[in-house]
Amino acid sequence: MKFSFKELTKFERILWIVSLCVVSVSFILSKNFNYITLIASLIGVTALIFCARGHAIGQILIIIFALLYGYVSFEQKYYGEMITYIGMSAPIALVSVITWLRNPFEQSNEVKINKLRKLTYLVLFALTAAVTFVFYFILESLGTSSLMFSTLSVATSFLAASLTMLRSEYYALAYAANDVVLIILWSIASIEEIGCLPMIACFLMFLANDIYGYYSWKKRKIKQNSEK
Repeated sequence: MKFSFKELTKFERILWIVSLCVVSVSFILSKNFNYITLIASLIGVTALIFCARGHAIGQILIIIFALLYGYVSFEQKYYGEMITYIGMSAPIALVSVITWLRNPFEQSNEVKINKLRKLTYLVLFALTAAVTFVFYFILESLGTSSLMFSTLSVATSFLAASLTMLRSEYYALAYAANDVVLIILWSIASIEEIGCLPMIACFLMFLANDIYGYYSWKKRKIKQNSEK
């Protein structure tokens, strides 16, 4: 599981540095220095760079991000986010570390990208619908803020995490959809608490990184198939 920032392409380095700068500047502008929010955001954008390259270290960083983000979500009464990231995203990311390490592409640090069957997608969408239905009532009973968006976040997070575990390039599109939902959620929270501003910047950068992640995985998948 060796990795190095030297392995990043010029574009990936620029994307990573810009992401760090945007998150840091938004933290300074918020004037409400919640350092856990800042640390979670910086770890999150760093994780996505390595995930885009198919490196398992990205999933390890996702676990750390999920735990910190869960705590920040708890403070904002976004219980759906807390439960989703601590109770679902972190454990699935742990499983993803194992599956990625067990399925390298030709003894490299890069994960072997999987081609899922149509039945797998049908089962996954059915499970996502079931999880969404159940969590709506759980979150409602907990008095979760922004219930509809919080429920939608659970759905997109579950789908994205599952696709990540299954090594599908479509994980990035599902996470991009989740990023859009989270930008809306934290924009609502920032109206009352300016300290939430870094989380908006965080997920804006997540969106950019996930779009790149999909492009990167599609490109790698073509390359892997051609080298079989």
